[in-house]
Amino acid sequence: MRPLLYTVSTVVVMALAFWAYREGYETRASERAVRQLHDDIAAAREDLAMLRAEWTYLNRPDRLRVLAEMNFERLGLMPLRADHYGQLDEVAFPPPPPPAPEHWASLGETMTLDGVANLAARPAEARDGEQLP
Repeated sequence: MRPLLYTVSTVVVMALAFWAYREGYETRASERAVRQLHDDIAAAREDLAMLRAEWTYLNRPDRLRVLAEMNFERLGLMPLRADHYGQLDEVAFPPPPPPAPEHWASLGETMTLDGVANLAARPAEARDGEQLP
């Protein structure tokens, strides 16, 4: 019985050693892949910073003004001036949002579609809480 136990134990230890050896190599490969991804991300960030700087350089107002004047006949672009901008009072802002559902209960009706129709059909005095004869 002992020789069988020793043989099984030896096989189990060898299997675990093989598994640990394989996991070590997979871990190192994963670390290399993560390191490569970090390098790729850093390179992409450097490229993005360079492209942003180039975009800023190419969109200088004085350069765009010269280009607009050079290509006026072909493009018909007008130079940008301060009077091209509108005033704040000329802006059409959206209307305020409707009241939230929690405020509807203070109107004295349950706000279902029937309740809204009944509320709208009643006279203003009755809606304010007064009883009509």
